[in-house]
Amino acid sequence: MTGVLHGRSALVTGASRGIGRGIALGLAAAGADVAVNYHVPARPEFGRDNAGDATAVTDEIAALGRRALAIEADVSDGVAVQRMVDQVVTEFGRLDILVNSAGICPFHDFLTMPEALWDRVHEVNLKGAFLCSQAAARAMAAAGRGGRIIGISSISALVGGGQQAHYTPTKAGMHSLMQSMAIALGPHGITCNSIMPGAIATDINRDDWSDPDKRAYLDQRIPLGRFGEPDDIAGPAVFLASDAARYVTGASLLVDGGLFVNLQ
Repeated sequence: MTGVLHGRSALVTGASRGIGRGIALGLAAAGADVAVNYHVPARPEFGRDNAGDATAVTDEIAALGRRALAIEADVSDGVAVQRMVDQVVTEFGRLDILVNSAGICPFHDFLTMPEALWDRVHEVNLKGAFLCSQAAARAMAAAGRGGRIIGISSISALVGGGQQAHYTPTKAGMHSLMQSMAIALGPHGITCNSIMPGAIATDINRDDWSDPDKRAYLDQRIPLGRFGEPDDIAGPAVFLASDAARYVTGASLLVDGGLFVNLQ
């Protein structure tokens, strides 16, 4: 899909690592200029300093011949989000694509889950998607060129998780948010869709894919026979961001190697 996004600019939140990084590089390879959002959390239990990783991603984007920005912003802070969107528009001259990929999932037992952890996961994963989408949609509507907004949901929105009672509702909410936005933003030519990744090898589930026994068990449950990689989500994101998906909105694309249908 080389060149299908030529002349467009994108903002990918949580793009310093994992799925966000894979999508940012995929959009750049398809011709888009890409802003890479990252955050330096105040508390280490909510994540690590991603500044170095973000710089590495922007270097890779530049090597593909595209313009790149690394922007530090907490997506749960409305002021920071507006500043980030304004910077993208100023630097690139336009904002055509937003991918809401920022998310955290510190696994925790339900009975002992602190209220502060529940709140922070919802602030980043769902409130952050709302704030970024609203700010980006306002810029897109003002420009009058339409746009593409993509939310990274999860198979966890459909199946739940014993230590993810804080996380799974946010991923179900991401899907629902994109559906509501599709109705609200359709008149502005802005499409809104979600992607539901399955078992993708990222830092969030490192304990599963790095343990040989757990990896073998999960690989056997996936009809395509393997864990997914962040690059496996990049292609669907490029499709949804491109003109090939100009009549697709309010949809959710399950990208899981067949895992969900094998769980039923």
